[in-house]
Amino acid sequence: MRIVDVNELYSPTGGGVRSYIDRKLAIMPELGHEQIVIAPGREDRVEERPGGARIFFVKAPGMPFDSNYGLFWDAEPIHRLLDALKPDVVENCTPWRPAKIVADWQGPAIKAWFLHNDNKEAYPKRWFSRIASEGAIERAFGWYDRFMGRGMARFDTIVTNGPVLTERLTARGLRVDATMTLGIEREHFSPSHRSASLRAAMLAQCGLPEDAHLLIGVGRHHPEKQWPMVIDAVRRAGTKLPVGLVLLGLGPDTRTLERHIAQSPHVRLFQPVYDRLQLAAVMASADAFVHGCCVETFGMVASEALASGLPLIVPDRGGAAALARPEFAETYRSSDAYDCAAAIVRLLSRDETLVRAAAVRAADTVTSDREHAIRLVAHYQSVLDARAAGGARRSA
Repeated sequence: MRIVDVNELYSPTGGGVRSYIDRKLAIMPELGHEQIVIAPGREDRVEERPGGARIFFVKAPGMPFDSNYGLFWDAEPIHRLLDALKPDVVENCTPWRPAKIVADWQGPAIKAWFLHNDNKEAYPKRWFSRIASEGAIERAFGWYDRFMGRGMARFDTIVTNGPVLTERLTARGLRVDATMTLGIEREHFSPSHRSASLRAAMLAQCGLPEDAHLLIGVGRHHPEKQWPMVIDAVRRAGTKLPVGLVLLGLGPDTRTLERHIAQSPHVRLFQPVYDRLQLAAVMASADAFVHGCCVETFGMVASEALASGLPLIVPDRGGAAALARPEFAETYRSSDAYDCAAAIVRLLSRDETLVRAAAVRAADTVTSDREHAIRLVAHYQSVLDARAAGGARRSA
C-alpha cells in the first residue's frame, strides 16, 4: 500500500506530529508499505528515508508567530506530486487549506482525514475560558463544527488519534469512522535506562543535592503548553520540599520562559533532545513527569514518560489525563498553578518506592507505534476493500 500524507503540521523542528510522522516513515517500510509525506518547506526538495520512504518539501510561506511551521496555499504543486505518486491512500490532518487541496484532487485514491488536534479546545476555549462558560463557547463557535462537517463529507474515512478526540468530536455531532490510538517507541523508552549519575547531574544543574526531587517537562515553548503555569507551580511546591524542574524544548515562547525563570534558581531550560535513546535516558532518570497542556488530544510525551517508569503530574483534561491512574499519578485543575503545586506536593510526599513501582508496572501497558501502524493500515485496507466491493456490485 502506498500512503501519501499531505501534512501541514510536519516540520523537522516540530513536536509531537514530527515524532509521530518520523516513526511512521520508519515503520511502514518494515511492514511492507510505502509511506510518503508532502510537507511545507522553505524550498522545494526531497528527503530520502530508509526503506524508500520520502518527504517532499514544497516551498510555502511560514506560519505567523511560529517559524517552525509552514502553510500550504498553492494546490498545483501538491496535485502534481499526487498525480505522479499515484497513492492508494491520501491523508490530510488539518481543516483549512490542506483539507480542500486533498479533497479537490481528482485521483482514485481513498481520502483519509487523520485528526491530531482539536482547534476548538486549543484556541477559543483556552482564550475565553475566564470570561465565558464552556457551553457558551461551544455555541459561539458552532460555525466551526459546521465547517468541519462539510469538509469531512468529502473524505472516505475520518480517523482520530485516540478516544479523547473521538469523544469530543462525536459530542459535537461530527463524524468519526475509526479511533486509532497513537503509540510510542516502546523499544527505546524503558525504566531500565534510569541513571543515578545522570539524575545527580540534572539536579546539580538545578542547584540541588541528590536527595532533592527532580521533575521533567518536555514540549514546545508555546502558549498552549502552559509552561509559565507549571514553573509557578514548581516554585510554590518548592516552598514545601526541595524540587527542581528540567524543561526540554524550544518555540516562540522561549525568550518569555527565559525571563520567567530568571528568579527561579531550581528551574532550567534545555534544548530539545532529538536522539531518542538519549531522551529515554533523561526521562527515566527523573523522579516524575509534569505537564501543563490540557488541550492536546493524545499524550505522546506523557506516554513516553510513563513507558520510562515515571509517575505523572498532569491536568485533569486532555490526552495526558487519559493516562493518569491514582496508583502512579496526581491530577490537578487545568490551568491552575495553585492546584498544580498541590498535586506536585501530594505526589512527591507519597511513598516513592510504591509510586514508582506502580509506574514501572504501567510502563508495559503503553501502546507501541508499530501496533498503531498495523491497525491503521488494516483500517485503510478495509476502506479500500469496501470501495472495491461496491464497484464490483455496481458493475454486476
